[in-house]
Amino acid sequence: MIKRMHVAVNCSDLQKSLDFYKAFFGSEPTKVKENYAKFELDNPALHFSLNVRAFEKNGVLNHLGFQVHDTKEVLAIADRLRETGLLLIDEMNTTCCYAVQDKVWVHDPDGNAWEIFFTKEDSEFESAGEPRAASLCCVPSSGPAAIELGSFTKKVF
Repeated sequence: MIKRMHVAVNCSDLQKSLDFYKAFFGSEPTKVKENYAKFELDNPALHFSLNVRAFEKNGVLNHLGFQVHDTKEVLAIADRLRETGLLLIDEMNTTCCYAVQDKVWVHDPDGNAWEIFFTKEDSEFESAGEPRAASLCCVPSSGPAAIELGSFTKKVF
C-alpha cells in the first residue's frame, strides 16, 4: 500500500523555497537541515523534499501536480492559492495532454510548474491552440518573470 507520493526537487535557495512551500501546502516542514527540508503531508499523501543542488536554469522537472476528484476541488484549492498570492494561471476547460481539463498553475521560486487539475474527458488533440514542444506539454507556454512577494521571488506571466 502506498502511504504518500514522493517528490524531490532541487532548489537554489532553501529559505525562499521553504517560504513558498509553507504557503503552498499550508503546512510546516517536518525536517529542516542546512541543505535539505522535508514535508510529510497527509492530505494529499505526499513526502516532499527540497535539496539544495546546482541545476539548470528552469529546474530539473517539467512540472508536478495533483489530480483532484472534480472542478469544485480545483476551485477550492485555487481560492486558497489566490489568498496567499501564489495563483498564477486559471485554465478552465482547456485541452492538454489529450484531455479536457480544469486546472490552475503556480510556479515555485526556481520556476518549477505545479498544476492542480481535474480531467473532464478524453480528447483526440494533445493541446488547444498553438502546438508546444513535447517536453513542455501541459506547461503554460508563457515564460515567467520574477517579482518579489514576501521573502521569496514569485514567477508571474
